Amino acid sequence: MLKRKVFWMKMILFLLCGLTFALVFMPQSDAMEWSAIRDGSLYLRADRAETLQVRWNAAWQAEANREQIYLLKGDGSLQEQLDIHADKTQGEHDFALKPDGADYRLGIPGYSFRNYRVRHDDAIAAQFEPAKVHFSVDAPRDAELYFRVAANKSAILNGKHHGGVSALQATRLSDATTVRLNLQSHARYGAFDRVSLPVSRQDEIWRLKLEGQGKAAFWLDGVANLFAQKAEHLHPLRQTPGHVTLRLKENVLGPTPKLGVALPYAMLPEAVLDSLEILKPQAATFYSFGDALARNPGREVPLRRLYVERFGIKHDITLLANTERRAVLTADPQTLNGINIWLADRIKQNSGGRHYLAFADEPNLNYPDYASFSRYCDALLAWTARETQKIQAARAAGVRIAEPASSRFLDGPFHDDAARRRGIDWARDLLKKYDKNIDAVAWHEWMTRDLFATRRYRDNVLAAAQLVGRDVDGRPRKALLIGQTNISSGSSISPYQQEGQFAALWWASVVINAAQDGLLDMLNWFPAIDDAGHPKGMMRENGALRPVGLAQAFIRRHWLPQVEALDNDAFEVDALAMRDVGRRSLIGVNKSVRVQQVRLENASELCRDNAGARLELFGPDQRVRVTTLNCSGAHPELRLPGQTLFALVWRKT
Repeated sequence: MLKRKVFWMKMILFLLCGLTFALVFMPQSDAMEWSAIRDGSLYLRADRAETLQVRWNAAWQAEANREQIYLLKGDGSLQEQLDIHADKTQGEHDFALKPDGADYRLGIPGYSFRNYRVRHDDAIAAQFEPAKVHFSVDAPRDAELYFRVAANKSAILNGKHHGGVSALQATRLSDATTVRLNLQSHARYGAFDRVSLPVSRQDEIWRLKLEGQGKAAFWLDGVANLFAQKAEHLHPLRQTPGHVTLRLKENVLGPTPKLGVALPYAMLPEAVLDSLEILKPQAATFYSFGDALARNPGREVPLRRLYVERFGIKHDITLLANTERRAVLTADPQTLNGINIWLADRIKQNSGGRHYLAFADEPNLNYPDYASFSRYCDALLAWTARETQKIQAARAAGVRIAEPASSRFLDGPFHDDAARRRGIDWARDLLKKYDKNIDAVAWHEWMTRDLFATRRYRDNVLAAAQLVGRDVDGRPRKALLIGQTNISSGSSISPYQQEGQFAALWWASVVINAAQDGLLDMLNWFPAIDDAGHPKGMMRENGALRPVGLAQAFIRRHWLPQVEALDNDAFEVDALAMRDVGRRSLIGVNKSVRVQQVRLENASELCRDNAGARLELFGPDQRVRVTTLNCSGAHPELRLPGQTLFALVWRKT
């Protein structure tokens, strides 16, 4: 009897589970779902009030990484920002949509550590814009989407193999013409596969099949990079012009950070040095290789002298390593000898400025664990305690200690044990133990690949300032240094980002957000010039400047030493106000493709003849244009084209 009851209980439980499964996964005619989005945007048009449901679960390292999702209205203003804390590895959230005749944008910034599942009513016309080169979704098997190619347009279908989807098949609905693109494995991350689609004299709808399953990277060039689950949902995006109000204030928040680059461990050719003069770096990141110094103690002296005397770079951070950037060091005689030589060189050079020394390169990524790195620090500090006279001489020459030069700060590095390796946690533990020995907290920031997620740089700086505490003047007790940053880490780069205006917009936005509160001391792009496997410098190996290098030169021409408070009500436009004696400047960047109408409040002096106001624009053609303010109304205004940097400078009366 008992066995029979157990049998029927199991059967009932089985049927209930099956019913639940059917209710959750059974297709429903009135709802649509986008599965496992990792990097991309959904554009949504609703003709009535609707609810957009977003669910997420962990993909990889979610417990070490916080994330943000943005819902933008059709004019680019932020309707809602969803902050997902690292401990929220799974969850859900509802966004409200209202009909306004334009397309909402739901932005899921990459690199994402969560799978996002977006569910909406079938009445919402939804189009997905995937990232280019980087994988965008974790696709179900043989998923299908639709895209549109306008009449007489040359469209290119692109894809990259990331170990999941292995081929793309596009079929033209009007005549069943089929084009197949096999995705190959490429040694170089930035390489991908592409095929041209036949041109038609009429608008065409194509069906795209993703063959296989898993990580998928697919995109279009030459036409709108938009895909829909239903052909009838395809439509040209409708986005209205944006309106921005910038309210200038008089109070100074602090100094602007010194903007710099990571410089190579070799003498550069003259063409590269000429381009470096155009960049006008104020700071630098160096590597010092202990084993190389032991073999050739004087090898760094001419390099450092050149950078000081020709370029005036007197502020830098040096990362200790061994050749080939072997990062795990021990306090052995070779390492101690290398430090000794490095200190002696700085004492002898005595060029002024600040020279920060980090005992390791991204220890939270490279060392076995925090305890191992802490033991290494113990040994080094014991050694410095025995070298009191040399340490005092080095401090007199501007040498300071920076820790921990971590890989990322608020989030974890790309390591399986990332939750125990967050930069801020290692920095906190080091400060508890070595506070009096540490002069600066340094970190490297990677993998913020979305233009709107760059606001997270400001979050990092504010968190670092809170960690170290403030002095009586409100300044951080320790210097805060972002010694290396780039759109992506290592060689995982997209040429669409690094080679074009995207990098210029990205760098301007990072600079503005990181400098916003006057708390950061140094911000360095990595690297200044391409090196093996890393084609992402501000310049190529021959010295030719990329758009990001031209943007750096544009920013530096208008960079002033103090940050002023500024109110900015925009989401798609970043801006920074600065001042010097008798001068003021305002730099900004429009990260969207839409035109923005910018109004300046508390800035009536700009329209006076003696202000000498000058407005410059740096647009997608990488040319600088001088234009004028509109002073016809109560407040000065400027028309800011899409994907454009601007700089407004004037005399302070």
